[in-house]
Amino acid sequence: MSEPKAAPEEQEVPKKKGPHNPNEVKRPRIIFSVTRRGFLAAVAAPVVFSQTPAPAALWNGYEKRDFNIQGTQAYVVFPRSVAPSNDWLWRARFPDYHPEPAIALLSKGFHLAYLDLPNIFGNPKAVAVWDEFYEYVMSNFGLARKMSLEGVSRGGLFVYNWAAKHAGLVNCVYCESPVCDMKSWPGGKGKGLGSVTDWQEALDAYGLSAEQMMAFGGNPVDETAPLAARTVPILHVVSDRDRVVPAAENTDVFAERYRQQGGPIVVFRNTGMPDSLNGHHFPLDAPALIVNFILSNTPGMEPLRGTGLTPHDREYFQLRGGLRNALRRFSAGGNARVAFLGGSITEMAGWRDLVCQHLTQRFSRTKFDFINAGIASTGSTPGAFRLLRDVFSHGPVDLLFEEAAVNDSTNYFAPREQIRGMEGIVRHARLLQPEIDIVMLHFTDPDKMKTIREGGVPEVIVSHEKIAAHYGIPSIDLAREVTERIDAGEFTWDKDFRNLHPSPFGMTVYARSIERLFDAAWKQPPMVESTAELAVQPSPLPVPLDEQSYFRGRLVDVREVTPGDGWRIDPDWAPAGNAGTRKGFVHVPMLAAESPGDTCRFAFEGTAAGIFVAAGPDAGTLEFSIDGAPFRSRNLFTEWSPTLHIPWAYVLDADIPPGRHELTMRVSAAADPRSKGHAIRITDMLAN
Repeated sequence: MSEPKAAPEEQEVPKKKGPHNPNEVKRPRIIFSVTRRGFLAAVAAPVVFSQTPAPAALWNGYEKRDFNIQGTQAYVVFPRSVAPSNDWLWRARFPDYHPEPAIALLSKGFHLAYLDLPNIFGNPKAVAVWDEFYEYVMSNFGLARKMSLEGVSRGGLFVYNWAAKHAGLVNCVYCESPVCDMKSWPGGKGKGLGSVTDWQEALDAYGLSAEQMMAFGGNPVDETAPLAARTVPILHVVSDRDRVVPAAENTDVFAERYRQQGGPIVVFRNTGMPDSLNGHHFPLDAPALIVNFILSNTPGMEPLRGTGLTPHDREYFQLRGGLRNALRRFSAGGNARVAFLGGSITEMAGWRDLVCQHLTQRFSRTKFDFINAGIASTGSTPGAFRLLRDVFSHGPVDLLFEEAAVNDSTNYFAPREQIRGMEGIVRHARLLQPEIDIVMLHFTDPDKMKTIREGGVPEVIVSHEKIAAHYGIPSIDLAREVTERIDAGEFTWDKDFRNLHPSPFGMTVYARSIERLFDAAWKQPPMVESTAELAVQPSPLPVPLDEQSYFRGRLVDVREVTPGDGWRIDPDWAPAGNAGTRKGFVHVPMLAAESPGDTCRFAFEGTAAGIFVAAGPDAGTLEFSIDGAPFRSRNLFTEWSPTLHIPWAYVLDADIPPGRHELTMRVSAAADPRSKGHAIRITDMLAN
């Protein structure tokens, strides 16, 4: 299509011609021009429109005005505080898919506009209706003469077919997985899956046969020249996993031609896990990147842009001692080991897998051994005692990730226990391997978000940060990052993050934050001039914050317990009922007793003793005595026990004088009223 004839500084709005409708309402047509001071001047002229706006509704909490253009539903969404130039984002197709950038732009003062034109694939009729829509919003809402365009999937056909005709009205274009060549989709004439139904609809929409469509020259890949002539900035976000609209057949072809013609385009290859097997739907890696791209290319709005990383133009990590040893090891090639210690958010598929992929790609000469030491429901205290078995039994570790902020708080561990558990992990790891690098992660949950919104810092993060600062290890406050980005309108908890066990989108937010920590820690590669310089350096080891922390913690086989009457070892324990179990706490040897008065003894050396249990629906109360002291009791039943044999590390006493001691345990006749029995089931003894 040819370039518009009007000069760029004064171009009339498009006008659709058609038969007169006696029910139409005449409203003033507005022609905009730029004055000397850069403001928009308007001149009224008569023009015909179909109807007045409908009463206000809501879109994601913002006022929305619905109206109708030629029988097609349309709307404009209003910001609460309007940008000085009435800037706006015009969206094509699927407006409720990935609304995060649009919501964030509303918070910056942008209007949103949308016109629903399904199943006509941006054909000439669609372009004509878009012309009328533009004219309507200009007249009725006084929006800026130039706008930003957004096209998702087949929305790319609408955006580019209209923009090629009116390039002078476009500030910039953002598209996600856009269709740029109908032969690829819906045609499926390349490597894409294609769609027989949509292919026929596209042929009908354009009035072409299949043979004519194969030779058709009106796809976005064929119409880059008008936009390139005006150097309209373009951003595409794509996934190389996309099998529906393959980037290689769409965006990559478009981008190559656009660059050859002098057009500026950025292609961001999203690496987040796809939400579907065909890879076409995926969580956005960086919604703020899109927001800042549009702000950067909207005159007058540039001061509101951030770094493209977070909406508050800040980061949420503390580098402290950095990760230089890990960088030296990974940069040298050969073998390296990375371990992930934590609870269910670590154990489940998500951020951990993305970090593994990133490290593998970043250090392609290195063969990584990745250790998943996550066990659901466990926090820092269990982590301190199982560190030897679950992490270092595999051999030396170059980089350790530790997360426990969610379970340490939701499992009601007090600050002293939070410090003793986390220092137990960090100090023990440094004692075993002084050159190890460690990253501490603070994941989020609704309680933490509430505290942050009230201006506070969650207690568990305060505790864990004391350890991170004392030992000089990097940490990331992901709880604050997620809260602030949600409050900035970038995404939502319910629709996007969904749970303290994050959706794929939420997992990607965590992984990208870790990658930004890597970028900051590893801005410059190590300057290596000799083999000696490749040697890693031991980290300093300060005095303990708490001498009774669990940095000497270990698991002890239950077969070292001297069982009395009623106690037995089940070599392959599994529950009889329907209650759930956790990895490492089923089909393992279990020391158990169920009858009140059953007694056993455990001899140990150290300053603390405890038990690792599976506390299910029939969990009882344990009575215990150390070295013949009066018996104390510990109720093992938890709020999760009715449906889960939850793993729980109970440190029965952590302030015992050093030396040899004997722990006596017996089943109490008392029990939690919610429990179905008196069972004590122990997988491991704890000694510090």
